[in-house]
Amino acid sequence: MYLKLFWYFHNLRLLQLRMFVLKRNFYTTFLNFKLRFYVLILLVFLGTTNSFGQKSTIQTSGDIILYALPASAITTTLLLKDHEGTEQFAEGFFLNQIITHSLKTIVKKERPDGDGFDSFPSGHTSTTFQSASFIQRRYGWKYGIPAYLLAGWTGYSRIEADRHDLTDVLTGAAIGIASSYLFTKPYEKQTYELSLSGGLDGMMVRFSYKF
Repeated sequence: MYLKLFWYFHNLRLLQLRMFVLKRNFYTTFLNFKLRFYVLILLVFLGTTNSFGQKSTIQTSGDIILYALPASAITTTLLLKDHEGTEQFAEGFFLNQIITHSLKTIVKKERPDGDGFDSFPSGHTSTTFQSASFIQRRYGWKYGIPAYLLAGWTGYSRIEADRHDLTDVLTGAAIGIASSYLFTKPYEKQTYELSLSGGLDGMMVRFSYKF
């Protein structure tokens, strides 16, 4: 009997040790992921700091939103484990970039400040509106309205900085919205509910499916 008890507690201890190792590995992986993410954000920030320092506050804020909105959209899909949303955002994002930069190469419109011939359409505006429209289309107007306001501010900042005119900005916004709407579907969190109820007459099984 003592040998059986010893064997039982020995196996229980081994199981606890294995669970501890698995938990530690999970947290280590998770922390490494967070560390990589924050390092990436830091590198992006440091890589743009020099150019930010030479710009106006309005233009700088537009440049920051250019990175923040796509990052917010993709991070939201990852936090919600919305893998379908991640794919939809990526498809819309790449289509938007292809259309935007192809038009820049084909049209070769001079910028209002004379610095280059890639004014049409506005890349900042198309990128931020693609992200905003994805957030609105996927997760609703509650989150879409603030996102659209930020995207609109980015478009305004490009005009204010004399990098684009109104036509460039409006076209960029249209391309961004269309790119997202082509691939994005509303997010549906599926929930299932199963319940049992019984009485003198028998038992009833109830199944409900909520969208």
